[in-house]
Amino acid sequence: MWIWSLLVLAVLAGLVWFVVRMPGPDRAPPGTARRILDERYARGEIDEDDYRRRRAGLA
Repeated sequence: MWIWSLLVLAVLAGLVWFVVRMPGPDRAPPGTARRILDERYARGEIDEDDYRRRRAGLA
């Protein structure tokens, strides 16, 4: 019986870990469109007006 209790606790702990680690709107994973856009602007590939327009389109 105690084995089932440990199994249930392990599943619950896994769910909590997954929810905590899940990316939110302000925590974009690497390689997302927002990060790529920021990098292009930093390199000078796009100007400020284009950057603002594209960033507004992503939101």
